[in-house]
Amino acid sequence: MQHTTKALAAFALVGTLALAGCSTASGDGGSSAAGDCTPSDGKVDLTFTSWIPGIEDAVQMWNEENPDIQVAVQTGPNGNSGTYQNFFNQLKAGNAPDLGQIEYDALPNFRVQDGLEDLAACADVVAAEEQFVPWTWGQVTLGTDDEIYGVPQDSGPMGLFYRSDLFEANGIAVPTTWDEYKEAAKQVRAAGGYITNFSQTDINQFAGFVWQADGQWFQNDGDEWTVDLTGEASKTVADYWQELLDEDLVSTYPAWTDEWNNAYNSGEVWSWNSAVWGANSIASGAPDTAGKWSVALAPQWNSGEAKAGNWGGSSVAVFKGSEHVYEATKFALWLNTSDEALTALNTSANIYPATVAGLDLPSLQEGVEFYGGQKIYDVFKEAATQVNPDFVWGPTMTQTYADVADGFKAAASGQGTLFESLENAQKTTVDALKAQSIPVAG
Repeated sequence: MQHTTKALAAFALVGTLALAGCSTASGDGGSSAAGDCTPSDGKVDLTFTSWIPGIEDAVQMWNEENPDIQVAVQTGPNGNSGTYQNFFNQLKAGNAPDLGQIEYDALPNFRVQDGLEDLAACADVVAAEEQFVPWTWGQVTLGTDDEIYGVPQDSGPMGLFYRSDLFEANGIAVPTTWDEYKEAAKQVRAAGGYITNFSQTDINQFAGFVWQADGQWFQNDGDEWTVDLTGEASKTVADYWQELLDEDLVSTYPAWTDEWNNAYNSGEVWSWNSAVWGANSIASGAPDTAGKWSVALAPQWNSGEAKAGNWGGSSVAVFKGSEHVYEATKFALWLNTSDEALTALNTSANIYPATVAGLDLPSLQEGVEFYGGQKIYDVFKEAATQVNPDFVWGPTMTQTYADVADGFKAAASGQGTLFESLENAQKTTVDALKAQSIPVAG
């Protein structure tokens, strides 16, 4: 990526979140200074926090094979549900774990707060770049050429889940462009259903649409941040979905609720533009529709293009002050590159690997019964290669998401528009950056 964040270390920190100089007590035998990447002496005990189901089994595999580097894992709620705040509290108190799971869109926030070790001093980490899908590596380097703030863990390339039985029965072709998708939406509505549900709160999904359209919400040139939630791509996406809302072509159930599940389970809603992990959300939320779904590549904004957005994905980062950076990175690399760990995580939590080789795991080569036996992961493997590597997240995404969601909720009920909510979030995001003494362009 061209955009850099080299000036982040110099950003002023705000209030109680000042983290520089913290340290962790992570075991005996530490001989390396914080930020160094030389091996420690003797047995090392690491601590690791994650919310992935079944992560304990993968850690146990590591512990059995590596008696001199033992990892104690702690699980908790997903990042924005409490784990991130716990990390910040622990960093302030000087007792953060050695490693933690951090989603790509949250990494810049931790970097701005000086909460992460730069792993560029670790030769094994630098050498691992070629193993990862290129855009995922860009997510952990934050656009820099010489800094690394985590090891990619998983990704969320987006595709189109659709009720192939209903599309076929009603003579509706699977849309390959967003214009075709709107025409299909009219046909679906005429048949008594909705083509999809517009989520009022899943701003990550909307960001994925902007990502696919080559939009950029944030950039950093090494000195200051540029915020652009209202650029051409964002306006195109917002206006598109606004038209679908205005014409009653999409439902607006709150996502991840019983109403949302029932809309899919009953056949009221016929498709979902989601990430690879959405396969399990549909299977669990709409069990009565087993065998009736298929997956296609995402509709394109321009006919003939081959672009995909991304929704989700995490890294494993080493927190500032860890006394065992070298050992922590050895574990993080094993967890996210070895066949045994990737297979275990895919089996227990359907983690979609960030490595190129991981996309060919045997568990991802099989037909999926819920999707009529389709080898759906072949679709997502192709989509993973179509994600723009230059998308940059900002350092205040939690606040940005919340502000956009407030506006989207209003727009879904006819009060204001989606683009107006982006305009409002543009202002509040800039204000939030300035309040934290983070330089902003313009």
